[in-house]
Amino acid sequence: MALGKLERVELRDVWGNEATDFTPWLARAENLEALSETLGMDLESAGTEQSVGSYRADILCKDAFSGNYVLIENQIERTNHSHLGQILTYSAGLKIKTVIWIASRFTDEHRAALDYLNEITEEEYSFFGLEVELWRIGNSDPAPKFNIVSRPNDWTKNVRDSAQHAVELSEVKQQQQTYWAAFKDFMDERRSSVRCQNPSPQHWMNMSIGRSGFWLNAKVNSLKSRISVSLNMKTQQGKAVYQYFADKKDEIETEFGSVLEWAELPGKNTSIISLSLEGADFRERDEWETQFEWLATNLERLDKTFRKRIKEFVG
Repeated sequence: MALGKLERVELRDVWGNEATDFTPWLARAENLEALSETLGMDLESAGTEQSVGSYRADILCKDAFSGNYVLIENQIERTNHSHLGQILTYSAGLKIKTVIWIASRFTDEHRAALDYLNEITEEEYSFFGLEVELWRIGNSDPAPKFNIVSRPNDWTKNVRDSAQHAVELSEVKQQQQTYWAAFKDFMDERRSSVRCQNPSPQHWMNMSIGRSGFWLNAKVNSLKSRISVSLNMKTQQGKAVYQYFADKKDEIETEFGSVLEWAELPGKNTSIISLSLEGADFRERDEWETQFEWLATNLERLDKTFRKRIKEFVG
């Protein structure tokens, strides 16, 4: 079999101008999706050239995982002090806790600056540095590749946090943390279309479904020996979105392949559509593989069934 040869493409050959070419390209949904896959986020554009006093931030996004806003500052040259100052100014002006700085090349000094910011800030603040490259094979269209050069040291922060709160973690909470960490590894190895958030010592874990106000959820219940998956909705449209899905109940359950549990929850802001597996105790380690397979399969079925319908409703 003949194999092609990868050839590097100069960024300026594709994006002649940073503001009018590169920024609009990066803000497109399909390119934010590629960036999201690299970072383990689920980014959706909230606007470009956002005003911060007399300055303008390149791209403002929303992370559907957390619902928080994310600032993206991009350049097609190597990093410089000017852009470092801009990301600090913009993040302060917009009250942003997650910053992504993209450039063709990071100097050692600017990589060290982001590492330092990640080291001294609390866990809710995150600074990412990425280098962007373009590659082609033969006469193919250039393909982008994002390389992470700086990111939060989650291990260090989790160790620090665990040390501070170790006395507060019961045995069950420690088991939950271990369970979700193993499940996230399982999903990563599976290359699942559903991306998990970082594990925490709680009886549930959330996953994005591509729109803020909607999320997938996996849950364990040791008292009732049950695990479950669900689509959760908490949107500005209130119960209208739940009713929109309920009107399509038969169609949805046919596509999903199983009867679902429908809970409008009158009087509450959230509505839930779920599926449960009885007799599954998350504390039984020898059952994890079976439980993980059930959770993964049904989370992926929920994602496939509802993602497009959410898009139809929200637009």
